[in-house]
Amino acid sequence: MAASTPQTSGHPADTHDLIRVDGARVNNLKDVSVQIPKRRLTVFTGVSGSGKSSLVFGTIAAESQRLINETYSAFLQGFMPTMARPDVDLLDGLTTAILVDQERMGANSRSTVGTVTDVNALLRILFSRLGEPHVGGPQAYSFNVASISGAGAVKFEKGGETVKERREFSIQGGQCPRCEGMGRVSDFDLTALFDADKSLNESAILIPGYSMDGWYGRIFRGVGWFDPDKKLGKFTKSELADLLHKEATKIKIDGINLTYLGLIPQMQKSMLSKDPEAMQPHIRAFVDKAVIFTACPDCGGTRLNEQARSSKVAGLNIAEACAMQISDLAAWVRELSEPSVAPLLKGLQETLDSFVDIGLGYLSLDRSSGSLSGGEAQRTKMIRHLGSSLTDVTYVFDEPTIGLHPHDIDRMNNLLLQLRDKGNTVLVVEHKPETIAIADRVVDMGPKAGTAGGEIVFEGTVEELRSASTLTGQHLGYRASLKEEVRSATGRIEVRGASSHNLRDVDVDVPLGVLCVVTGVAGSGKSSLIHGSVAERDGVVVIDQGAIKGSRRSNPATYTSLLEPIRKAFAKANGVKPALFSANSEGACPTCKGAGVIYTDLGVMDTVATPCEDCEGKRYNADVLQYTFGGRNIAEVLALPVAEAEEFFSDGVGRLPAAHKILQRMNDVGLGYVSLGQPLTTLSGGERQRLKLATHLGNDGGVYVLDEPTTGLHLADVENLLGLLDRIVESGKSVIVIEHHQAVMAHADWIIDLGPGAGHDGGTIVFEGTPADLVKDASTLTGQHLKAYVSG
Repeated sequence: MAASTPQTSGHPADTHDLIRVDGARVNNLKDVSVQIPKRRLTVFTGVSGSGKSSLVFGTIAAESQRLINETYSAFLQGFMPTMARPDVDLLDGLTTAILVDQERMGANSRSTVGTVTDVNALLRILFSRLGEPHVGGPQAYSFNVASISGAGAVKFEKGGETVKERREFSIQGGQCPRCEGMGRVSDFDLTALFDADKSLNESAILIPGYSMDGWYGRIFRGVGWFDPDKKLGKFTKSELADLLHKEATKIKIDGINLTYLGLIPQMQKSMLSKDPEAMQPHIRAFVDKAVIFTACPDCGGTRLNEQARSSKVAGLNIAEACAMQISDLAAWVRELSEPSVAPLLKGLQETLDSFVDIGLGYLSLDRSSGSLSGGEAQRTKMIRHLGSSLTDVTYVFDEPTIGLHPHDIDRMNNLLLQLRDKGNTVLVVEHKPETIAIADRVVDMGPKAGTAGGEIVFEGTVEELRSASTLTGQHLGYRASLKEEVRSATGRIEVRGASSHNLRDVDVDVPLGVLCVVTGVAGSGKSSLIHGSVAERDGVVVIDQGAIKGSRRSNPATYTSLLEPIRKAFAKANGVKPALFSANSEGACPTCKGAGVIYTDLGVMDTVATPCEDCEGKRYNADVLQYTFGGRNIAEVLALPVAEAEEFFSDGVGRLPAAHKILQRMNDVGLGYVSLGQPLTTLSGGERQRLKLATHLGNDGGVYVLDEPTTGLHLADVENLLGLLDRIVESGKSVIVIEHHQAVMAHADWIIDLGPGAGHDGGTIVFEGTPADLVKDASTLTGQHLKAYVSG
């Protein structure tokens, strides 16, 4: 729908029906100006890295949130994250923005679907009112509150005198005392923690980060409790207990006050308190090897003490209610009829129904929030907004169709339209044609990505976009055709009796040497099958949707280990140490410590980032920049886009095969426009996943498992991805893809379809065969949608 022009008559308030952006320059935006109609659904599209997120999230939503924060007192703002004003000339007509993004939810081990959506809070109140026997208030049903009691003398002023009285207190919590509300207990494999045949000085401790060259070495040598040259296998019981189990103890080493903590308490504090999903890969691998987790024998993994579990409502205790599939729990709540808690039941019913409406009815409330996929996390965040009475709000969505089967996309589209029809402005960053089709207005960014993007190349209706000459317009009607010939399997991975999560003793042969696509509606058991029964096998490399770990100092060169051969080449060419060519080490500019910018914290005001005057943002010491390789210094090399860097390192004076090989893989996955030194924090979701794919392509492994590789990919990029997958298979590898995108299904050699529904309605194989057979059969939801796709 075209932007309406301000009215010249009527009430002046009615003229403010546009969000106006003038001169936006955030990230790669090039003085972008646009007018967005309010109370309409506007879709922003364009290739990955074209500037969609910079305009919608980095400019419009960021300024809206910053202005709202400024309405609070300076005291409150001191506790809130500070936000800089986006680089834009004018922003007018903004309304309150609510962001519903793909960021994974908090990975705290105590965080569950029930706690993050406040459903657990409502259930606790329900049980505290109706539970039989009555065991206490809402906190008596909380696994985060421990039971505690105490007594003692207290002093207080009364009538001008100091009075001393004995007081008693008690808190009735629901936490299981043995596992402290975690639902699991751990045991340690001591052989994985240390090598008994070595001494401390010989690096006997095998825990990641425990280097004898750092602070831990100074503590172990200086504490005086151990002989650092004695083999750990010859330690006395007392010495071993101090090394492994000693609680926090104040010590002094070289005049510095420190705290000594045994290895196991230290691990519990630093590693085991985190959700496994949030750990860095090498830490997670170590924990998987060293720590054996089992369900708590006292509470059976429910996290709750016996008293909380003894109280029941309509035959269920609160742990059983949280373990139920949400669609079943909604039906159970609907059967409850108690006038005294009618408003509570109504609120609980509406929230649970929202889960079902949004396609998450297959989850349970006790599911760890860190285990949700990006798409599931985004839809979970939507739940609290669906029943909201607020209107004239700007809802901002970041690819809401991620992780959704075509069948589920229809439901998501209906939800977006519902929010719009209530009088809200809905802004959606999206690539899927099914969602672009429902837009009132489309803004297409481009023409390409990175420095070649950052402009608006089209504004108008969907029909006008179809005939536009932009990349999106050209590909909007694109349909991948079914393969005429499919490859034959060269082997198979046998899966027998798979029963993790909702799988029902699944037996399936996953073919090798081909492109195999595993599909099915969200929650049907795809990830449970592949990650539970295939991913852990030898020779299997998994490229999942987990976030990339890295600070604003991290960049593609450091993440892919590309910087290593480059630093060595610079060092060899100039006869100096490689550490000089790291901005995080000896080569760093002393003024900005290698950050390239100076951050000035102004308290409740925006933190100001100004380019470092000494290094002019290049991050390196001036002496380091005098050294060159192939005619360029290290800062100039890191400023190169991947495509140019690949050419530079391919032959001639800059020839460096080790670097060229990595750059070739980065170019293959469509990252040719990204500069080597661009901070990881500025990359879009699609760019980060493709960077991870490029890194893993260099790993030795015969089988690659890809989890929704089309996430964040433009229609034009999907074609390039299919070409890349073909090249991997033709090089003698096997590729297993968990995917919903019909173009990838159509291109597969073999399809495994799970279903027929989600949760306990899924978990079985409903089809195995070629894409052509799936379309011909058309009995499953996937088959019906793929048939409509290839014939449409």
